[in-house]
This record gives sequence, C-alpha cells and structure tokens, in this order.
Amino acid sequence: MDQRRDPVERAADGSTDLYDIATWEERTSVDGLAVALYRLLVASTRVVVILAAFFILVAIGGLSAITDPQIGALTLLSALPALGLAGYVYYTDVTDSEPLSMLVVTFLLGVLTATFAAILNSLMSNVGQTIATELSLSIGFFGSIIFYFLVVGPVEETVKLLAVRLYAYSHNSFNAVVDGAVYGAMAGLGFATIENALYITRNLMSSGLDVGVADGAAIIGAGGTITAVRALAGPGHVIYSAIAGYYLGLAKFNKKNAGPIVIKGLILASLVHATYNSTVGIGAAIISSLTGLTALPAFLVFVIIYDGIFGLYLIGKIRRYSTAYHEATEPGPPASSFPSEATEFED
Repeated sequence: MDQRRDPVERAADGSTDLYDIATWEERTSVDGLAVALYRLLVASTRVVVILAAFFILVAIGGLSAITDPQIGALTLLSALPALGLAGYVYYTDVTDSEPLSMLVVTFLLGVLTATFAAILNSLMSNVGQTIATELSLSIGFFGSIIFYFLVVGPVEETVKLLAVRLYAYSHNSFNAVVDGAVYGAMAGLGFATIENALYITRNLMSSGLDVGVADGAAIIGAGGTITAVRALAGPGHVIYSAIAGYYLGLAKFNKKNAGPIVIKGLILASLVHATYNSTVGIGAAIISSLTGLTALPAFLVFVIIYDGIFGLYLIGKIRRYSTAYHEATEPGPPASSFPSEATEFED
C-alpha cells in the first residue's frame, strides 16, 4: 500500500478530478499567490540567515581579517593545503562538473556560516564553565573531550552542511550523490579559511604586534608558526564536511529516508572531527617523545596520519560511487560473463 497517497487517490481510476480533495496543483489565482508567498518566504529566510551570518562576521572581526593585505596573505598560505584537497575532491567527481559560480557561492557561505559556530561554541563553553563553577567542579581534560563531542563537532559540521543546504542543494547542478561531497568540501574550505584568518589575527594581536602599522615582513615573520599550524589543521575541515556532504547528496535522492541519512553523515563527520580535537595534542606529544621531533614536525606527522586515514575513507566512498557510475552509464556484459583463462592447475 502506498502510504504517500490519500485513500481516495489510491482508489480512484484516474478519471475523476481530485483537485483540492486528495490532490493539489497550482490552478487558481489564490493557488498562484500561495506558491509565490511560499517561495518568497523560503528566499527571505535564506537572506535573513546570510545577513545574520555577515553581521556576526563583522562583529567578531572576521571581515577586517580578510581585507587586511598582510593577514590575507597569511590566510591564503594557510588555506592552500585545504584548497588542494577540495580541488582533488572536485577532480574525482565523475559526473557533470560543478559550475565555478556554485563552488564560489558555497565557499562564501562556508565562510559566513562559520560565524554561527563561533557564537554557539563560545556560548556553550561559557554555559559549561558557569555550571562547573556553580557545582564547584573543574572542567579539566575529560570535560574538554565531552565539549568536543557534544558541542564543537556537531555544531561545526552542522553549520558547514547548512552552507551547502542554503543554495547548492536546491540548484540543478546538484544532480548526483557525489556532488554532495564536492560542495561539502567547498563549504569546509570556506570554514577553514575564515577560522584560519581569525586564529592568525588573534595570535598576532596577542603577540603585541600592531597589525595596522607593522610592515609585511614583520607580520609574516611573527605569524609564520600559527600559519603553518592552521595550514595543517585546514584539510581536516574539508574531509569532515565532504563526508557529511556525501550523505546529504545521498539524502537528496532518497527522500523517504532523507532525515536519518543526513543525521548519519553528521554523526560520522562529528565523531571524526571531535576525535581529532581530542587526540591531536596527546598524539603529537607521543610522536615527539618517540621520535625526538620538535612540536611542529610532530604535529605534522600526526595530522598526516590522521587525515590520511579518514581521507582514504572519503576517497573510498567516492571511488565506490565512481565504479557504480561507470557500470551504470557504460553498459556492457557483466565481468562474470567472460570465461577465465584456464591455468595449468585446471583440467
């Protein structure tokens, strides 16, 4: 029984007009007005969300971090590894190439929606600290891990997926499951870029350097270490959101189970993200003690290992899709129909 249709529609033979009884389509002027108002509501909601994100970006100093030439140069350098990874995900898309304009829009929305994560993370952190103080408890190491898994991971992966959902998801160019990974990667790149800019700006300010009057060489010299650290952290955002984006694409073409599919993607991306946040310090310290490497090289080794594992997981999903795509679009006799060549061990 088709539960998606009313009993009247299921029982009808198709000769009866069931408009406004069990079916509906745009016919009258009132119908047209309802359709127009609905579209206006959807569009205005998107505009409100984007404007709110933009004003938050300005309020937290993100816009000045982007527009300052020296900070911009450091931010660009820090974003190059993430850009390379996002480009690779784009290159592996075996379906129609996504329009450059859509990629740019998704990147910019990734920049803007990152501001929601900044506000929510800060708010929840303050709430946690207040509760701990009232109960005379110490947040400590385990409290930080809980915060990563319950707040940071879910919040940041949700807002990156929001960047895809706001525009690209409903566009005609989003016409395959794997497109979700491509747009998710671009949203992750946007998120990583603005996060890097803010980290670099705050690090320079805390070092006592006046960004407004210092020359470029002094700024680049002072920001070299934080730029290198953020460059290593950036690709992770691309991997996490590409995983969540892949499941968003799967949800788009499986409407019946769309909700659980999206949640599954967010769970996976959030777990990988939170696990990285929880283990990076300890992992780098262990590598340093075992190898004698200093902090930054040890951090690099950990990131390569961690991102390598989950990057391969992402690539594996994309390759499985690619294989299925080629098998479906390039019809031919199945591999099993070709007789195998006999060996000397067979009669």
